Amino acid sequence: MEHRSSQWYGGDDRNAYIHRAWMRRGLPADAFDGRPHIAIANTASDLTPCNAHLTEVARSVKEGIWAAGGVPLELPVVSLGETNVRPTAMLWRNMAAMSTEEMLRANPIDGVVLLGGCDKTIPSLLMAAASVDLPALVIPGGPMLTGTFRGEALGCGTDVWRLSEEVRAGTLTNEQFHRSESSMIRSRGHCNTMGTASTMGLLAEALGTVLPGLAGTPAPDSRLLEMSHESGRLIVDLVERDLRPSRLLTKASFHNAIVTLAAIGGSTNAVVHLLAIAGRLGIDLTLADFDRIGSGVPLLVNLQPAGTFLMEDLFRAGGLQAVLREVQDLLDPTAITVSGRPLVDHLNEATVWDASVIAHREEPLQPDAGIAVLRGNLAPDGAIIKPAAASIHLLKHRGRAIVFDSIEDFRARIDDPDLDVDADSVLVLRGCGPRGYPGMPEVSNMPLPKKLLEQGVRDMVRICDGRMSGTAYGTVILHVAPEAAAGGPLARVRTGDWITLDVHRRRLDVDVPQDELDAREPNQATLDGFAKPRRGWERLYVDHVTQADTGADLDFLVGSSGDAVARESH
Repeated sequence: MEHRSSQWYGGDDRNAYIHRAWMRRGLPADAFDGRPHIAIANTASDLTPCNAHLTEVARSVKEGIWAAGGVPLELPVVSLGETNVRPTAMLWRNMAAMSTEEMLRANPIDGVVLLGGCDKTIPSLLMAAASVDLPALVIPGGPMLTGTFRGEALGCGTDVWRLSEEVRAGTLTNEQFHRSESSMIRSRGHCNTMGTASTMGLLAEALGTVLPGLAGTPAPDSRLLEMSHESGRLIVDLVERDLRPSRLLTKASFHNAIVTLAAIGGSTNAVVHLLAIAGRLGIDLTLADFDRIGSGVPLLVNLQPAGTFLMEDLFRAGGLQAVLREVQDLLDPTAITVSGRPLVDHLNEATVWDASVIAHREEPLQPDAGIAVLRGNLAPDGAIIKPAAASIHLLKHRGRAIVFDSIEDFRARIDDPDLDVDADSVLVLRGCGPRGYPGMPEVSNMPLPKKLLEQGVRDMVRICDGRMSGTAYGTVILHVAPEAAAGGPLARVRTGDWITLDVHRRRLDVDVPQDELDAREPNQATLDGFAKPRRGWERLYVDHVTQADTGADLDFLVGSSGDAVARESH
């Protein structure tokens, strides 16, 4: 077959001469004689600490590409570090996807290896690959090893939330809290809980875009480098077979990803990422699919925040393939992987080695663990909740709303001893959706009022149009659509309104007559809290971002554009 890169390098004219001459710097003489040219899209960055080791991973990938007869070309791409980027990394997920897509299309490459780890990096890379539709595979950077503090294992993120609430409750000193910092992050790699980074790495394999058996390998484990080398060899084969994302990522693949999301107790952020990836391919994936496919799937993985253990334990207990073998009958057998074979064909030898970490199907941690999609007059286009991380006694609840018009308003008032709040109240935070903030920050798991923490309260119903960290827990309703800034009813809720939640019936309502709710005008404090960017990326984002129920992508990026370059530059 003639490779795409030959459009640049083939022939004897001036343009081909320029392309070859400027790229010869150390390449072998036959580099332009029909070898496939493979980009390694690398999100390594010192400011994305969870991805800093991907430069070492890239070296193993290069060796594998050379060994298979390809030409490896490292391509640094936009990297988003969840812990550092302000105001929220989600603001730039679409920009990272768009810039990566454009660089893949613009350059003389035949395939791409996608190196990601931290939360937004794998979603943005998959969105880009889906749009440009060149042969591609993902290498997740893997979780860090388990750190300990005072003799107990620490879960990244989850124990930050837990320990910080203990400080506010007065049961842990600030000195002890700060001492735990150096114990929390033990090694290279992303968060070791079942947060968004772990979830998206595992879902990338469930989607078929990762060498089977690789996802979840801890970042310091030498097997990550071994399988990265093998992935380098495999991408050359994908190019020769012309196996593109549009053939791998089908409705069946997303079906399997939704089953996986439920079985592993994965992050709610996966919903908005999977919707965005599907949107790039023109696949009709909706919130209803998450509820329909995932609602009856058992929770099998006992990891924080929904459980006890951490990613290193999941790996030793049998990993993702052992989980999927337990729910193999729920998977779509037609979905294939980068191996060219169906996902289910790779599960035959998978074994659960520790049932305390990976429960057997007959004795699940929870019988129904999928993301629940709520609708009602408070969320006409849907909202979601993760029952596996919620308190059972709050899954059916009625309480008075305590409304906050912005994050700043929340922070200013939540610990006010005069705040009229009790354990049955429903905390409502608005102005945190894709447009409102902008970027849909991870603030939905609001800290509880200090006076209630001191009384021993550890969970309350919370409602927000933003997101929450995949490492967080609690009875949190999030991704409310439409958001307040898009005219959603959340903008018209008032403190004192009664809110009814019934997860079993999939309902979320405010007990206000519809005519009265529709007639209400958002108060000035609400309007003042919405983002009003004047220029740059934020202005483009606010003007074009879609709502959470369709993936919060930019409206003009929905759909695949292919790999064709319109014009020659020389």
